[in-house]
Amino acid sequence: MKITLQKLVDNKLFEWSVVVVIIISALLIGAKTYQLSPWVEQIILFADWAVTLFFLAEIMARFIACENKKRFFKNGWNIFDTVIVVVSLIPIQDSEMALLGRLVRVFRVLRMVSIIPELRILINSLLKAMPQLSYVMLLMFIIFYIYGAVGSFFFAPINNTLWGDIATSMLTLFRVMTFEDWTDVMYETMSLYPLSWAYYISFIFFTAFAFLNMVIGIVVNVLDQEKTAYEKMLAVKKHKLTQLDRIERELKDLKKLLDKTHKNP
Repeated sequence: MKITLQKLVDNKLFEWSVVVVIIISALLIGAKTYQLSPWVEQIILFADWAVTLFFLAEIMARFIACENKKRFFKNGWNIFDTVIVVVSLIPIQDSEMALLGRLVRVFRVLRMVSIIPELRILINSLLKAMPQLSYVMLLMFIIFYIYGAVGSFFFAPINNTLWGDIATSMLTLFRVMTFEDWTDVMYETMSLYPLSWAYYISFIFFTAFAFLNMVIGIVVNVLDQEKTAYEKMLAVKKHKLTQLDRIERELKDLKKLLDKTHKNP
């Protein structure tokens, strides 16, 4: 049974079936935001419970197919899937916690990440890159703070709304970094300080170009490591399944041999 369920869980058709059900779940959530007739709401309610029961069967199949049951709950995605499914089973539609029930069903769409390996790799890479990214973000904050203080000192008399204090200046600089009408801000200060263009160009160079490329480089590096680790894991799993198939065939052959022996002693 475990071997059969393992083959089912690893089957691409099963994986995409789960994806289709997640999409249906998302459509049901979207449909609930419209004004619907009572009979349509009843159909959606039955469909929602059918989706929940499908997810329950799917998570149970994955749990039974897992070789090490303790290791199953060491995986954060498995814990997330289990919590979502278990909370979805609680009948809180007509209670004060109805809002919580709706929110949990909204988060079921996130199960798309736990089901599709490529999305899982992207999220894991982003999480593992966070410690390195934090130093880049800290350096970026220092640059924002310095440029914000300078901008507030020089440009506050020109436009107090954009440069009145350091917090507002940093918000204005974020607008400049995202290229949201930043030339309007620059031309306004250039009316009093003609060389202020150097302030904006240097800031954009540091933040939008240099730091952004640092972030991309870190994420891509971690993503490559995650892909390599995932490919190794797939190779190990494929080897184990091959061994299980071989053992299964040998057991079948042994059983046939024993049956022949019993028939012809």
